Amino acid sequence: MTHQLSIVLSQMTQVVGDLAANAAAMRAVRARHADADLILYPELQLIGYPPEDLVLKPALAVRAATLLAELAADTADGGPAMLVGSVEREGDALYNIVALLDGGRIVATRRKHELPNYGTFDEKRVFVPGPLPDIVEWRGVKLGLPICEDGWLPKVCQHLVGQGAELLISVNGSPYEIDKDERRLTQVFASRVAETKLPVIFLNRVGGQDEIVFDGCSFVLNSDGATAHRLTDWEPEERVTRWTKSANGWTCEAGAIAEWEAHPADIYSAMIVSLRDYVERNRFPGVVLGLSGGIDSAICAAIAADALGPDKVWCVMMPSRFTSQTSLDDASGCADMIGCKLDTISIVPAVEAFDAMLSGTFADKDVDIAEENVQSRIRGVTLMALSNKFGPMLLTTGNKSEMSVGYATIYGDMAGGYNPLKDAYKMTVFAVAKWRNENVPRLSRNPVTPVMPDTIITKPPSAELRPDQKDEDSLPPYVDLDRMLHMLVEEEASIDDVVQRYGFDRDAVTRIERLLMLAEYKRRQAPPGVKLSTRNFGRDRRYPITHGFRTA
Repeated sequence: MTHQLSIVLSQMTQVVGDLAANAAAMRAVRARHADADLILYPELQLIGYPPEDLVLKPALAVRAATLLAELAADTADGGPAMLVGSVEREGDALYNIVALLDGGRIVATRRKHELPNYGTFDEKRVFVPGPLPDIVEWRGVKLGLPICEDGWLPKVCQHLVGQGAELLISVNGSPYEIDKDERRLTQVFASRVAETKLPVIFLNRVGGQDEIVFDGCSFVLNSDGATAHRLTDWEPEERVTRWTKSANGWTCEAGAIAEWEAHPADIYSAMIVSLRDYVERNRFPGVVLGLSGGIDSAICAAIAADALGPDKVWCVMMPSRFTSQTSLDDASGCADMIGCKLDTISIVPAVEAFDAMLSGTFADKDVDIAEENVQSRIRGVTLMALSNKFGPMLLTTGNKSEMSVGYATIYGDMAGGYNPLKDAYKMTVFAVAKWRNENVPRLSRNPVTPVMPDTIITKPPSAELRPDQKDEDSLPPYVDLDRMLHMLVEEEASIDDVVQRYGFDRDAVTRIERLLMLAEYKRRQAPPGVKLSTRNFGRDRRYPITHGFRTA
């Protein structure tokens, strides 16, 4: 009978679809911990998570089965067992599984029972739910193996307790959301411990995958609810945990308790990790972006330099006749502080050419937003030309407040490959910029501060597409706008709800809801960007473009 165990939690990143690289990374972890009894890897670590419709390719399941068998064969050396997340096909059904590998074979597999189908998750589209899982008896220990969502709800864990489970091991692919790290620990899995009276291991991954990013924050809870281990956030870590069995069951020896980042440092880390992995895994040599002298482009340049290094960030100032000297000075000062390349390309000749080209057709029309959008689209064409010619990915810089109400030009400032601010409201942008000007992020490849002149943060936001333009000429103050939008988007509130909570003018809220609905077609054509909130535009919020419903 086993009375002591050494279990390694491998909080690691992945590459979706690169099964060979993922298998090699798991082997490397195992080689570093040859004296351990068991090594744990995150959910679906062999194929990557979320695989989306890629997993529907039969060849992927075949390759996964081959590699899983090869990993199992590795354990014939008498070294540590491995708990590996993968897929399993049976007839036409595809399952999300964990496989326990030991002694040169696959000892057991368990299929995920609870398939999440909300927010970023769409597992019912590609997987079939498994039955309530039985415990796995391994080396005399009765293991319960709830896979991610199986541990977020009581049903599976209660079933495992009824089968005599002694230890719950939950491998996860749990994306970052603001405050989710503490919620996992103090609400979700603390509840499982209280209900089952069993210790729980929660293992999560790190790294970016398109619009979602994983923050790690793995932990171990003993049966009394005490936290025995907390792994770091955002970074890979291999934590050795030591377990002893007594008359009261299994207990984990206390270890390091990592301090997880508070706001807005965690938001900034999410932006760094997601952009870094997106650019590097898609093999771009760097990024290019328009630097206007405004806060959005300034913080995007800082994020890019922190993620990639300043040598891989190319900023371009594209002044028009409406660009102020303050904006020119602020853009230059920002690039100097960050240490990145800055070029200036005037759009005045192109604007004049378009004015001349359209003068006949526009002859009897007043100058309006059409001419403003021409300027934005000229800038977009200019930046895309640089991207095409030299290879860097074009970074867009619009925030969630602007994207919510359509305060962005499709095929203009919306053109590009990725947007770090896509799920950040304007007031979040201000908070992040102020924080970055006073702090160097832990994950930074550009450890300098400040990164922008204070005037960028303090001056009124403006698109500078006409004389003396300010954002608040056509929008409520951002502090009010963001409150309206948070209720309309994250809470799916009605106009009456917003007015009742904040006392805003009803007509103003009605207008914002109308703009929110009308801008859906723009958001459908926007580049991806990292998810920060519980309800981002894209995977979380899937609205029809054409509909007639309003809450007024």
